[in-house]
Amino acid sequence: MSNKVKMYGGINLAQGIPGFQPPDELIKILSRISRENVHQYAPANGNMKLVGLLEQHYRPFTKDNIMAVNGATEAISLIFTYLNNIMPKNRTVLGFDPAYESFPRLPDIFGRKYVSFEDEKDFSIDFIKLENTVRENKVGLMFVNSPGNPYGRIWTKKEFDMIRQIAEKHKVFVIADCVYSEIYFGEKPFAPLTDSPYFFYINSFSKLLSITGWRIGYFIASKEHMSEIRLIHDYTGLCVPSVLQEAVAVFLEKYDFGEEYVSSLRKKMKTSFTLLKKSLEECGFNLPKIEGGYFIWAELPAKLNDSLKFSLDLYEKKKVATVPGIHFSDNGKKYVRFNIARPEEEIIEAGKRINEYVAGIK
Repeated sequence: MSNKVKMYGGINLAQGIPGFQPPDELIKILSRISRENVHQYAPANGNMKLVGLLEQHYRPFTKDNIMAVNGATEAISLIFTYLNNIMPKNRTVLGFDPAYESFPRLPDIFGRKYVSFEDEKDFSIDFIKLENTVRENKVGLMFVNSPGNPYGRIWTKKEFDMIRQIAEKHKVFVIADCVYSEIYFGEKPFAPLTDSPYFFYINSFSKLLSITGWRIGYFIASKEHMSEIRLIHDYTGLCVPSVLQEAVAVFLEKYDFGEEYVSSLRKKMKTSFTLLKKSLEECGFNLPKIEGGYFIWAELPAKLNDSLKFSLDLYEKKKVATVPGIHFSDNGKKYVRFNIARPEEEIIEAGKRINEYVAGIK
């Protein structure tokens, strides 16, 4: 859908590409340091300055717990590759429906069974049901996404405590993908940082600084896992682009971890969310409680029942690109994902076109 917009024009509410420029200061830093001697391999675990700043940001974790990688997606696949090697062959992988596409597809690539766990009708989690599912399916790994993609739910501290109890009781690893942790519409999300050997925490600068093409992510894990993961990384990703890491490190050090830019971005995202939510509800979409992230996960109006047809027709007739819910869930036929990381004027125009399209359906 994003390629359709690139080739034929329109409004891209499909792929999670920010419609905002990175901080001007960051681009100026990149321009300056690109003329310096920073063009060779970076250290495998990350630029020393960058890792040092992350160490300060995430105390009491140290550089021995932290590793920079090529975006959060590489972090997920790298950790999964390692865990796949140490988990018994009969262990399965669980994700919460609807799920970010890497979660079900990685187990499929590696020949592991994937178990999709559905929320309750009110989108809450039944932890007794979850523990029974873990036990009955011999789950060895759980993916948790907070705020989520495609559904922007935020997991509370109490919920993460419940996940941790289940994980430690049943010896289940947990990969917590928190790349949208600074994009929230109310209270700041709880960060599931723990010294438990069962937890892996993932984050990224891609969405934080609107630099998805730079591919700079990182993860935090216990020391007992990190040395083996680094060995795998030596033969897969090797290192993150040196120039880009250095630019981000200099920017974070000089501008208080990008606080001013991130605060401004958060306000823009909340405005976009509020505007598109209002437009969608006006034409009959049903939205669960969405607390953060880049997306709106919405159920089609009652007179529509096929999100694939809706997405294709909406683009053909109104040039608004979206992603049908079946991409994220076998139960997603009536759901659509909308990217809200776009400028206010685009969101307003997209809402208008969506309303026109739905109103024209008999």
